[in-house]
Order: sequence, then C-alpha cells, then structure tokens
Amino acid sequence: MGSAIESNLDTIPVGQLGIVAMPSSASMGKRIDQFIVSWRKQREHEHLGSRHLLGYDQDSFLVPIATPRFGSGEAKGQIFDSVRGLDLYIMADVCNYSITYKMNGLVNHMSPDDHFQDVKRIISATGGKARRITVIMPYLYESRQFKREGRQSLDCAMALQELIAMGVDQIITFDSHDPRVQNSIPLHGFENYQSVYQFIEGIFQAVPDFHTDASNLMIVSPDEAGMKRAVYMANVLGVDMGMFYKRRDYTKMINGVNPVVDHEFLGADVEGKDIVIIDDMISSGATVLEIAAALKKRRAERIFICATFGLFTYGIERFDRAYEQGIFNALLTTDLIYQPPELLSRSYYTSCDMSKYLALIIDTMNHDGSVSRLLDPIDRINSFLEKHRN
Repeated sequence: MGSAIESNLDTIPVGQLGIVAMPSSASMGKRIDQFIVSWRKQREHEHLGSRHLLGYDQDSFLVPIATPRFGSGEAKGQIFDSVRGLDLYIMADVCNYSITYKMNGLVNHMSPDDHFQDVKRIISATGGKARRITVIMPYLYESRQFKREGRQSLDCAMALQELIAMGVDQIITFDSHDPRVQNSIPLHGFENYQSVYQFIEGIFQAVPDFHTDASNLMIVSPDEAGMKRAVYMANVLGVDMGMFYKRRDYTKMINGVNPVVDHEFLGADVEGKDIVIIDDMISSGATVLEIAAALKKRRAERIFICATFGLFTYGIERFDRAYEQGIFNALLTTDLIYQPPELLSRSYYTSCDMSKYLALIIDTMNHDGSVSRLLDPIDRINSFLEKHRN
C-alpha cells in the first residue's frame, strides 16, 4: 500500500482532512483514501493523541455526497456529514462521459459542463463551513479554451475565477494545456503537476528492454506548445529531443480551426532510435498517429506514445489499426481521467497509476508542507533510473 516513510510529515495539519470524491472520481478517491489511511496509521506523529490531531488516523477520510437530478435534468448537491472546520479536497474528472442521468425520460451522458456544475453544487452545499477548500481537477475544465483570439469566450479563466469567488482557496491540476491561465487568479493557489516520472516508470514496465542512452533514444514533442514537456524529459534522461510543427492552411476554417496541411520535423536524425512521443492529451489521435507514421518513414526503431489524458474522442479503433501496421509499439496514458474497458483490454496499452502521487499531494498539503519536491520529481526519477541500471 505504500510506506509511511514516503510521506513522513510531522507538522500540525491545517485542519481535519476531508476528501470529496465526485461520482466521476469515485474509484480514484477510494485508492487515495486507502493510501492516506495506511500512512497515518503507521506514522508516529509526535502530537498523536492530542487535541491538535483529532480525527487524524480515521478509517476513512471520504465525505459522503450525492448530486441527484430531477426529471427535468436539473440537479442539486448534498453532503451527508458535517464539514465544519475541515480541510476539504474536492476531486472531479470532468471528462468522465460514462456517467449518465435521465432528462424527460431520455438518457444523457455527463458532459464537462455537467461535471463542473456539480462541483459548484457541492461547494455551495458546504455553506462556507469548511476551513479550506481545494479543488482537484486533473483535466482542467475548459483548458483548451485558455486564450482569446478575436471574438471568443475565455472559458477557462472564467471558470477559475468562478471557483475562487465561491470560496475555493487553491486549485490542483495536471499538465494544463497552458498553465499561464493561472494569471486569471494571481492571488490564489494554482498547482500544475506533471506525470513524467509515472511515464518513465510505465515505459520500463511495458518495455523491459527499454534503454535510456542518447545513442538509442530520442524524445519528441508533437507540436511547439508541448516542447517544454519534451525538453524536461529529454534533459532528465540525458538524450536528444525533436519537435514537429504544424503547417496550417490559413485560408480555410474547419470546425473552428485552420486545418493542418503537414507536420514538419525539427531535430537530429531518428534512424535506428527508439522514440518517446510525449503530449498532454490525445483527443481523436489523428495527430499523434500521423507523427508516429512520419517517424517510421524516417526509419525510427520503436515508438512509444505517452499522453497524460487519453480522451480518444473517436474511439480506439484507429490505434488498433496503427498498432497492427507497426506504426507504434506501446501507448501509455494516466488514470487521471476515465478509461473505457476496451482501452484497458488492449495488449499495447499501459495505464499509469496516479493515485499514490495524488495521495502524497493531499497528505502534504493538509500538513501545510512544501510541495516543491512533488512538483519537480527529478530526485525520484534519478533514484528510479539508478535502481534500474543497477
């Protein structure tokens, strides 16, 4: 389950811990709760038994809630335990389309808008009684609409400001499409975590003969926006990196964007090298598979695709075909958002478990500890690589 040593915290918590796992994050919430319960039962805190640590080593920190709907499709938020004085962490997966509700007798799948409204309903149900509220939204709601070009809405910034106006103290997210959106709430906490460590661990799990020397490996970013992510992973592993940039046709507009004409590659020769393509998300999958095919034409050896969020908005059949054609060798995404059963059943797929990482973040923040070592996992990556080499 994980040792107490890994989160050896001896400071006084901000308040008694409470975790609200929205229905969209129920499974992740249970695993996080199990980690923290285990650590706190093992931890020999110097104030254990004092009034400062009341409720410190409970059997569960999950707060029971519900978001029932009326026949019209309207909803309400309900909390079934007192949250007075709690340091409350509300988790939501806004991409979980597997949850349904009925409206006028018709079955609707929950959209990101529905999930976000439910988060606000639960915040409202606290009645301002919690000591501190932190919203954990691994896939940041409306993160792809983070800037304005022409007459467009600024959805992500508006959503963040709305949460802050409701009394949220800080927001935790992962691999935000553009973390500069935090500038919309400059006086409040916004932590953007990465999953590079879990990807490195996952690749070694999926590919036992994976090598991290510069002569055999290269990290590739599928576009200029994700270059910082690829540079970090390449520097940590001590290998080269390359980047594709999209050549667009600015004379046309299809589905609100200028269509991509071609993908141009910038970087060293990839012939004979294993390639890790790393990105924040896979939406339809068209771009990453086009890039994998382009790398294969350049005589790349094995190709491993890593993305924090696997949306697969058009299904995974195109990945099945690409795998059968030898275009890529392994596909890795995290379990921060919903993973359909058919994806988990694929032999080429590896799921990177983030529950322990999130448990460490929540436990550390509840103790008002520094999260610097969690934001930058360089020490854990180096320790893992050293152990693997030995």
